[in-house]
Amino acid sequence: MPGEMGHSRLDSILMFQSLARNLRTRPAARIEALVWIALVAFLGYKIWPQVAAAFGVASANVAAPDFQLTTLDNTAVSRESLRGKVVLVNFWATWCPPCRVEMPGFQDVYDRKQAEGFTILGVSTDAAGSAHVARYLQKHDITYPVAMATGGIAQAFGGARALPTSFLLDREGRIRHTVTGIFTELALEQAVNRLLAEPPEAPRDDSTAAATAHIVPTAITAGATP
Repeated sequence: MPGEMGHSRLDSILMFQSLARNLRTRPAARIEALVWIALVAFLGYKIWPQVAAAFGVASANVAAPDFQLTTLDNTAVSRESLRGKVVLVNFWATWCPPCRVEMPGFQDVYDRKQAEGFTILGVSTDAAGSAHVARYLQKHDITYPVAMATGGIAQAFGGARALPTSFLLDREGRIRHTVTGIFTELALEQAVNRLLAEPPEAPRDDSTAAATAHIVPTAITAGATP
């Protein structure tokens, strides 16, 4: 009997010790769980846009704003001049570490896909000026087109509040995907391949338009020109 009482007392002590240990560690476990949840959410926030771009999930399909820029080699570019190509519009700066990380991958995709109808328009937000940007590009062997940002283009694309921010346009000049942060070479190339493989939209049938104009000329005259 005394032995049983001793065992019971020992079991109770061990139980209370275990309970106390759980109470001490539970707050830390909660904090750790919250940290992991926050980390997973952050990674999902950063990775999901790239997954979506690569596999065509949640494609935006929004018309890109009209813009006109002059690249550092004095070539005029606009939304209309780029129509018919898949275009990556990338807001960046020489002082931005993530921008510097992704640019070599951009260059590689540009080299491989340029002949198939892909191009890049880098839009530098550097306050140091075009000469500083040109030196940086030459030093790092970046040859795709780059222009200096204007306040107008930044606002037209929604402000581009974070750097880097990339907008991937299809051949019709529509923004299909937006990636804030590093756009990896693998995800970019998969997205570009997918958009290049899309069949072109059927051109407007002029004969049908002419027939319609002949039947209801007042409606064509009153309406806005497409």
